[in-house]
Amino acid sequence: MENLPVYHGPIGKEEGERRLAQDGREGCYLIRNSDSVPGVFCLCVLCNGYVYTYRLHKDDGGSWAADTSPGVPKRYFRQIKNLIAAFQKPEQGIAMPLLYPVTAQSRAQMHTEGQTPSNNLSLTHSSSSNAYLQQRPHASQGHKNRNKKEVRQALG
Repeated sequence: MENLPVYHGPIGKEEGERRLAQDGREGCYLIRNSDSVPGVFCLCVLCNGYVYTYRLHKDDGGSWAADTSPGVPKRYFRQIKNLIAAFQKPEQGIAMPLLYPVTAQSRAQMHTEGQTPSNNLSLTHSSSSNAYLQQRPHASQGHKNRNKKEVRQALG
């Protein structure tokens, strides 16, 4: 996970929301550590001014899955980059397709050079993450964090 450009590490919910609000584009996304469940990862995407959070799970066989909307069959992927590629398409059971990666590298460039994030960074996979991810109740519907006003205030 550490070599994945959209992985931001243990930044916490509020910082993740702030980073997505700072990008501001519908469909921008990042992956972070859960700040409430150790060893769990969260896929966060901005949609209509809200940040939706989905739990990422790794099964005993090493395949990755994301909790999606009820009624959407769970899909498993050998690599996390393949899961991300699948969720870049519409109608996959999340709030909206993953359109614009918010990378730690592009964020650092924006801070130092005042640039906007690049959309053409390639994804890489790290096989060093062997932690089994636990399921969290209600994550299948995505967790909508904060209201639009609070997300906008995070920019201030």
